[in-house]
Amino acid sequence: MKKITNWGLILTILVSLFHNANAQSTTTKTDIFPKGTVLYENIPYANDTLKKHLLDIYLPPVKKLSYPLIVWIHGGAWMVNDKYADMGYMTNTIKMFMDNGYALASIDYRHSTTAIFPAQIQDCNRAIAFLYNNAAQYNIDDSRIALIGFSAGGHLASLIGLSNNNNKSDFYFDGKKPGFKINLVLDFYGPSDFSTLKGHDSPDPKSPLNLLLGGTVADKPKLAKEASPVSWIDKKDPPFLIIQGEKDESVNPDQSKDLSAHLTKAGVYNELIIVPGAPHFGVMFDSEYNRKQILSFLNKYMQ
Repeated sequence: MKKITNWGLILTILVSLFHNANAQSTTTKTDIFPKGTVLYENIPYANDTLKKHLLDIYLPPVKKLSYPLIVWIHGGAWMVNDKYADMGYMTNTIKMFMDNGYALASIDYRHSTTAIFPAQIQDCNRAIAFLYNNAAQYNIDDSRIALIGFSAGGHLASLIGLSNNNNKSDFYFDGKKPGFKINLVLDFYGPSDFSTLKGHDSPDPKSPLNLLLGGTVADKPKLAKEASPVSWIDKKDPPFLIIQGEKDESVNPDQSKDLSAHLTKAGVYNELIIVPGAPHFGVMFDSEYNRKQILSFLNKYMQ
């Protein structure tokens, strides 16, 4: 048997976890979304034919002139999964969004195996800009936009929310900052600082972080810092609800704890929930307690 290095083992676990997360998302939409939900599926947001430049919009059954919007950014180590990932184990949370009149848009973005960073945040910003610019067509309230992200998606959601009030041209496909504002970020176990992320010092070119950056953190310190959400924190940032598993073996819990500490130091309101015994993903994050905290956050900052 071929010997597996420590990081190789970690990578094997990571990819297995993320594929399992995606497999759980095979739960049908009719099982997740309430009857009467309006679905606009596979909308191209970048004026091209790339499969990774598509998004879905789900509108609640209760008809309104406009809906506040939650943008769903999937996980997958920046290298696997799609816009349906993470839904399968968050069914009650999704139903809560719909039942309380929140629209949901789930977006795809290019994998690191085909395009290195900042392609991923460029795609996410471009998708959100599309939703913002076409809000009236889909009955979306363009003044009420929240982000929710899981793992790699949590990283991207955090980075978008924190860099939105800066003018980092590299984060936008055409170099121009769009007009949308982010009301709040719901960050589920997303990496926040690549210099301290578990496995950041791996020399393996196929490690998730090295694939994302196109090299190691040591070789690309400037890019690693720019890609780290903690680098963009200032007092004008939106509020954060950070949810982290206590037993996460993929994203070390200190990533979420440090993000919360940096936000607090900058005067940005945030709450940190450590889910006892929880691993990197799964139904433990779809708990009644978490849902209550999420809904409280939404009702406070999206009304």
